[in-house]
Amino acid sequence: MLKMHALALGSYQTNSYIVYEENAKTCVVIDPGYQPETVLKTLEELGLELDAILLTHGHFDHVGGVKALTAETGCRVYLHPDDLGLPEMFTAGPLFYTDTYGNGTVLSLAGLSFRVLHTPGHTPGSVCLLCEKHIFSGDTLFAGSCGRTDLPGGDWTAIRKSLLKLRQLEGEFAIHPGHGESTTLALEKQYNPYMQ
Repeated sequence: MLKMHALALGSYQTNSYIVYEENAKTCVVIDPGYQPETVLKTLEELGLELDAILLTHGHFDHVGGVKALTAETGCRVYLHPDDLGLPEMFTAGPLFYTDTYGNGTVLSLAGLSFRVLHTPGHTPGSVCLLCEKHIFSGDTLFAGSCGRTDLPGGDWTAIRKSLLKLRQLEGEFAIHPGHGESTTLALEKQYNPYMQ
């Protein structure tokens, strides 16, 4: 059973998620924003070792802690390659990664299975990560809103298609976005104006 610990990091209060199987000793971190020392301290408190970092996209507020965490733990870092062309002013320098993934990729990490759903629009390489009945939506989908598309690489038409892809998912899912409160797919289908 999936367990999760959420941290709001940095001046943008980016949601970073520590995800692990109940009773496991290893974990995955999704979008380690700035303050890697906070992530490391929390991992120590939880008694977990970092297996891998999964990035929903390459913006600096989501990747700021990657290099420090990798240097400390030697973990792998997964990123969609379509974000490698983002201007470095938006990624805090060259993006650091060890592996790439794409739409439909399934990763078995820390005793859990993650399925990658490519959801471009906020950035060309934005993804949502599905694990059990949870969706880590990055900056694609927020409670009552969606990611901005006015930055380099943003595409309003693409994000609308991505939101439709999420709308078409069947079943009950909890949504854990890159900023703000968690929600459910059912609520967003019903009330989010960008998913209509």
